[in-house]
Order: sequence, then C-alpha cells, then structure tokens
Amino acid sequence: MKQITIGSRTYSRQTPLIIAELGTGHNADKVKGAELIDAAAESGAECIKFQLVYAEEILHPNTGETLLPGGRIRLFDRFKQLETTPDFFMEMKELVEKKGLLFLCTPFGIRSARELRNLNPSIIKIASPELNYTALVKETASYHLPVLLSSGVSKLGDIEAALALFPSASLQKGEICLLHCVTAYPAPETDYNLRVLQSLSAVFGTPVGVSDHSLDPSLVPCLAVAMGAAAVEKHFCLSRADKGLDDPIALEPQAFSKMVRDVKSVSAIQDDAIDALVRERGRSLVEKVLGDGVKRLAPSEAANYERTNRSLHALRDIQDGEVITPDMIAVLRTEKVLRPGLPPSFETMVMGRKARSFIPAGQGVRWEDV
Repeated sequence: MKQITIGSRTYSRQTPLIIAELGTGHNADKVKGAELIDAAAESGAECIKFQLVYAEEILHPNTGETLLPGGRIRLFDRFKQLETTPDFFMEMKELVEKKGLLFLCTPFGIRSARELRNLNPSIIKIASPELNYTALVKETASYHLPVLLSSGVSKLGDIEAALALFPSASLQKGEICLLHCVTAYPAPETDYNLRVLQSLSAVFGTPVGVSDHSLDPSLVPCLAVAMGAAAVEKHFCLSRADKGLDDPIALEPQAFSKMVRDVKSVSAIQDDAIDALVRERGRSLVEKVLGDGVKRLAPSEAANYERTNRSLHALRDIQDGEVITPDMIAVLRTEKVLRPGLPPSFETMVMGRKARSFIPAGQGVRWEDV
C-alpha cells in the first residue's frame, strides 16, 4: 500500500497519521479551541483538524431546521453561529504547530479556500460532500499542496472525476490521499466495507485512509489500518455533552487515547492484525466490517446521495424567462427539504440560459428549468 507524503513526513500503515477532527467544536471560542488542542495532543493526535465555515458557502437559508438541545433552529443559522475570522485560525495553527503537530483545515467554498491558503498550511482536506464541487476541487488543486480527499456518499465515478482535477505530479508523489468514509452520523461499523481501501488504492494508485463516524473507538480504525490505511481520522471532543455539532459522535480524550494505542498495536503486528482482531472481536463482526471491497454507497448514507453532496441551487426566486447570471445560482448542499439540482460541473453551462419556468429560491436548478 502507498504512503502519504506531507513535506518531509511520510505516513503508512506502519506509521499511520492520527487526526483529531475538532471541526467546529470550539464554537468560535479561542479558549475552548486551545483546550481542545491541548487535550487532543495529550491523547495522541498527530494532526489537529478544523473547519473554516461560511454559511453562504454551504447552505441556502431555506435548507430547513435542525433539532439541538436548545430547540429547533434553521441549519443555516447554526452554521452562521460557527463563523469566525482568519485570525482565529491563524492562532489555532500557531498553537498546533508549537506542539510539533500538523494543522489541518477544511474549506467549503472558494472564499474559505483562499483564506486557508493564506495561512500557509502544509495540507488541506476536502470533505465528502464537496468531493463533487468541481470549482472548489480545482481551486484546491491549484495550490499544489497535499490533500486528503474524503469519499463518503460517493460512487467510483465521482472519485475518478475529482482525482482528474489534480496535477499528475501530486498523484505520483503520494500527496493526494483518499479517505474512505460513510456519511452518516453516527455510521454503523458494519457499513464500512473496509476491504474497499485496497480496492481504491489499486484502482486509483493513491494512498488511502479512513474518516470514521462510528461510535466504537477502535474497531473501524484498527481494521482500516490492517487493510492498509495510512491515515485515521476521528472526531474529538472534551465531552459528548458539549454543544458542538459533531460532539454526540466524537471521542472524548480517554476513548481517543485508547484508539491511538489500539491503532499502534495493530500497525506493529501488520499481517497478523486481522487474526488478532478476530480473536478479540469475533470473526462474524470483523467480516461484516471488512465487507466485500466493492465501492458502493453504504446503506446508512444512500439516501444522502445528491442531498448531502453539492448541486446547483437558486439563490433567489428566478422568474420564467429570466437570463441566469452568476449572482442567481450557487453550488450548495441540498440537505433534506429542498430538491437537488444539476451537478456542479454543469455550472458554466447553465449561465446565460433562460429559465423556462419559475424556480423558487433555494430549490435545485434542473435541466427542465432552463
């Protein structure tokens, strides 16, 4: 299996990169951010990951509501609450790098990608819902930085299209790593089909890893490393009772430390790892998690396809007969209540066409609409 190259550092199944995904769990609070970094570092993380959020880059205000401990709130408004400044991330980056760890961050649009680039990161991650966001992937590829490309809620063709946007030199150097993922929160361990790691690496010639949303601290990470994962990402929190969006499925420090210890044990024994995990967890469970290695949408994420990932949406009401201009549409996540639109790769083809019917604000723009 291939190794990941990040500057002078390399990671493989023998020495996998352990990523603590803090996401937006800091709630734009520098003190909370620093506490999370300290705790993740003490728990064995080698890389600390954030998300650079601007609500307008992700969702339309009409996307719908989500239920939080304080009551129902528009999902768009919840993302607005998570916005912060580039200065915040510069401070977080400095804290991470003072500990000798890698700073990692996910952008969700062109603005956030360019702000992230200005922070001079060593590596960038593209989240699963943005795998098909053609303009964002092209923008990120133009930076010539190592990239972790998450592949949840995707099909083989989606991965192939995304990888085709990167320079061949980056692919040859092992600077583009595919992170196998199941886009469900939480994701059942038995949905992971971890033999697909070997399939993906063989088909695309890239290093592979896993971004794990399951609740078990170690089962998926350990089996992923046994299957060749050179990176393991898990959400991290101080307490699952905290108010971060992903805190209910994140690992608390003690559980994250256990995951790190278990992964290192598996990476040390390599070819005997599966047998060891079978003895510990039972053959039936291990085989269910390993699966058959065929890349397909997992049962728990299949309904999210074309909804969690990106498509073209109307930013405002578009009247019948109006000529469509860039200020009228955006590449957004559909989520639950809106209809999906055309794939992002058709964005330029839609520009300049006339609407043939009324398109309500927020709804997906389809071929029959133009």
